[in-house]
Formats: sequence, structure tokens, C-alpha cells
Amino acid sequence: EACKLNSQEVVEEDKRLKLPPNWEAKKARLEWELQVQEKKKECAARGEDYERVKLLEISAEDAERWERKKKKKNPDLGFSDYAAAQLRQYQRLTRQIKPDLEQYERLKEQYGEALYPTSDSLLHGTHVPSKDGVDRMVADLEKQIEKREKYSRRRPYNDDADIDYINERNAKFNQKAERFYGKYTAEIKQNLERGTAV
Repeated sequence: EACKLNSQEVVEEDKRLKLPPNWEAKKARLEWELQVQEKKKECAARGEDYERVKLLEISAEDAERWERKKKKKNPDLGFSDYAAAQLRQYQRLTRQIKPDLEQYERLKEQYGEALYPTSDSLLHGTHVPSKDGVDRMVADLEKQIEKREKYSRRRPYNDDADIDYINERNAKFNQKAERFYGKYTAEIKQNLERGTAV
């Protein structure tokens, strides 16, 4: 009988090992979704709004905690690639533009149909920007330059750090190697420093 129970345990363990690693989480998620669907059906049968019933079950502390979590999430994902950075810059600059409708009407009266160029139009060099427009552009460029200067900061030099380089280029290489392989070589490095390396 013990042999039979043991073989059953082995079969069950084998089944568990063949399941994907996140099986428990998936199973819990599916059960939760089934419960939600059942609650929705019950609410629909009673003629109640599911969202209201769900919110009535949530405590005030939980609601506040979720709100704080939502606020913590930073919508600014930072730098991903140059195209995304350029798009963000473009969107930021176009949000700042405030159209001058009076100026637009004046130009429309002055140029007529030539204001909307086609492939046959020759408008090159006829447009002269206003002084306000130039001042706005200069102020914006100065703001961009000022912001860029803040980002290019020099990394502080640590005098107490061990010197394991022969020149600046080698120091950069060692920093990069430490960043990628430091966790794998930490024990070997300590053994070499102690003199217990085999």
C-alpha cells in the first residue's frame, strides 16, 4: 500500500512539475474572473449596477491605498529612443502654441488663395515672421538650452574607491565590466584580495 501511495505521489509531482511556472497565479486569476462574472450575473438579475455593488464592498482604507498607488505611477516613462523623445518634444511645443486668429485673418485677406500653397505656388521668401514670434522662439530655445545643461552633469569622483585602472579609458571599461559582471565575480575578487584564491 505504501508503494502504491508513493507511486501516486510521484505521478502527482510529475504533473505539477510539467505545469507552467506561473500556473498557480493563472489559476487564481481565472477563479477570480469566474467569481466576477457570477457577481455580474447576480447583479443583473436583481437589476443593480455591478460597479456600484463592487464599490460598496471596498473599504475606505483600500480605496485610499489604490488611489495613492495610481498617483505614484509616473506617466513619464523617460527616454526610450530618440524617435519617442522627438515626438514628446514636438507634442510639448505644439501644446504651447496659441494661434493668433487676427493675424491669420489679416494674412488671409492679404494673400487670398496663395495662403494655401499648392504644388504650383511660389511663396518662398515672401513670409516675414513677426517680432513676437521670433521673441517666442528665442525664449523657447534658451529654455531648452538651460534644461539641457542641467542634464549633462558630471559624475562625482570618489577618492576613497580602490584604484584598479591604469588610465581614464581603462577606468570606464572597468566600471562597465563591474556593472554587467560584478555580481558574478564578487566572490572571486574577495578571495584574491584575501589571498585565499585556489
